[in-house]
Amino acid sequence: MKFGKSICVLNVGGTRYAFTREVIRDFPLRRVSRLHACATEKEVLELCDDYDRDLNEFFFDRHAQAFVFIMLYVRSGKLRFVPGVCELSFYTEMLYWGLESAHLDSCCQKRLDERMSDIGMDSLSEGDVMLPGDECQSPEDTVQRIALSGRAKWLERMRKTFEEPNSSLAAQLLATVSVIFVIVSMIMLCASTLPDWDTAKRNTVEEHRIVEAVCIGWFTTECIVRFLLARDKCDFIRHPLNIIDAIAITPYYVTMVMAGAGMPGAGLGVAGVMLRVLRVMRVFWLMKLARHFLGLQTLGLTLRRCYREMVMLMVFVCVAMAIYSALAQLLEHGLDLDSKNQDYASIPAAAWWVIISMTTVGYGDVYPVTIGGRVLGGMCVVSGIVLLALPITFIYHSFVQCYHELKLRSARYARNVSSEILQ
Repeated sequence: MKFGKSICVLNVGGTRYAFTREVIRDFPLRRVSRLHACATEKEVLELCDDYDRDLNEFFFDRHAQAFVFIMLYVRSGKLRFVPGVCELSFYTEMLYWGLESAHLDSCCQKRLDERMSDIGMDSLSEGDVMLPGDECQSPEDTVQRIALSGRAKWLERMRKTFEEPNSSLAAQLLATVSVIFVIVSMIMLCASTLPDWDTAKRNTVEEHRIVEAVCIGWFTTECIVRFLLARDKCDFIRHPLNIIDAIAITPYYVTMVMAGAGMPGAGLGVAGVMLRVLRVMRVFWLMKLARHFLGLQTLGLTLRRCYREMVMLMVFVCVAMAIYSALAQLLEHGLDLDSKNQDYASIPAAAWWVIISMTTVGYGDVYPVTIGGRVLGGMCVVSGIVLLALPITFIYHSFVQCYHELKLRSARYARNVSSEILQ
């Protein structure tokens, strides 16, 4: 910003906010931060409704109360709807200032999805919000802006095609092909453990190599394209499913390199064992199905939201296991008895009996023989049922909520696919 005073005033619907130039430059709201790069008043008026050079004041004819809540998000990092204001109106204000629905808290995202689903609206974008000064732009600027917007929309459409299988008909076809390759790869992996597999592989070695190479080639191409289309490459690399993809693909290329160097995997000792372990990691390709099936998505979202309840459940089980295993070892082996039960010779050995009893599995390989041990076993089973049932209610309600949210999103994408087919 090469004009005005060092203090900038934002006047939003009559409410004034004062900031320094440095704060404006790093402001979390994209429309405000763009003011710092403006060199002329004409550029400023493309972002706001009016500008007072004497006071260095920028006027925005927007909803003042909505901007108060948006400023609370800037300060605290939590964005919620304004009470008494239509969700779509507030969402329009968010888009105007450069925010997206992902910035909303999960409860408000659910309300927005339900509202859009009720009126049959799929989504809004910043391009749907009228920008001040658009009507006075030159034809050259308009053509350049349309070209940039077209490229951005094309990239976003391609990204959704690979990342969101229900977003379009092409995405569904691509997801179907990906699922077929996953199933074929899993069949090959399971069949490779059969006793007669080596004989069959020697008879049809070329066919097996071709099938494996085609599957790996498809997964590699898909992973590279998704990486190139990702908005944030660092977030893409850190995503758990993408890490699983890399782990599942890498062993094939390592095997090819070793074979080319004259080092067959079977004779590498520890390296051969490691390579076989990595090859079995291909089973995690089944996690790719989470992108295509609502049930797996619901399960993953539920586990992510209920990690506190899961930790609490593990704490319950560990505490009870420590207590019961110590008492079981004492009653079955620790006391001075004529016949000691060797299955309970140590507390870790007794812990195995405790965990299969608390989960009501009861393999029958280990069981108490004394009266005290049997009474303790009954208490262990009953307390295990109670402890496991306590956090289940919270997890169940979270699962239902996650399923409802994902079902609404899937229904919105289904309307897109239906309209695309009709067109």
